[in-house]
Amino acid sequence: MPEVESRPRRGPAPGASRDEVLEVARKHWLECRRIDVQAIAAECGVGRATVYRWFGSREGLIGEAMMGVFEARVADARAAAGGRGGRALLDTFGLIYRGLVAAPHIRYFIENERAVALPLMTSSRGPVHPRIVELVQQLIDAEVERGHYEPPADTATLAYVLVRTTEALVFNYETDDIPKDFDRLREVHAALLGA
Repeated sequence: MPEVESRPRRGPAPGASRDEVLEVARKHWLECRRIDVQAIAAECGVGRATVYRWFGSREGLIGEAMMGVFEARVADARAAAGGRGGRALLDTFGLIYRGLVAAPHIRYFIENERAVALPLMTSSRGPVHPRIVELVQQLIDAEVERGHYEPPADTATLAYVLVRTTEALVFNYETDDIPKDFDRLREVHAALLGA
């Protein structure tokens, strides 16, 4: 019997899993494409209702896609900053936020969907802000647990204030031009961290 030549798969198989759908959404977001639930569902061979069941809403899907990217960037920034204690945290946060502001997918999202993007990223009840605060707290807690840092406040509050301050300085602007006043942001972070 002749061997059938297999063709490489172009995307997730019909009936893709939640993780595969999320990976496609993340790819679209990184490629500066609009996250279209119907298009992603069709590409993945699942129903739109299934995507909504898994992620709750379009914003929920976008938030999950963003968080996967953000978690990787946080880990990379911490590794690149090296060092320990408050200075290491200060350097890590600087790398994280410089990277976010420079990222074309963040800029594309804000410029093209400002009414969705800013609340999605900064709302306390949204899918992004609380998890960013949690990631920042984990970075601080890791330095405390290693005995390298003594925070000036409880770490949950400190993480929340660091994230809110950053949002205020980076995302609170009237035009689509994101300000790049990182020196001022670093001064604020240094004061908050006691670094």
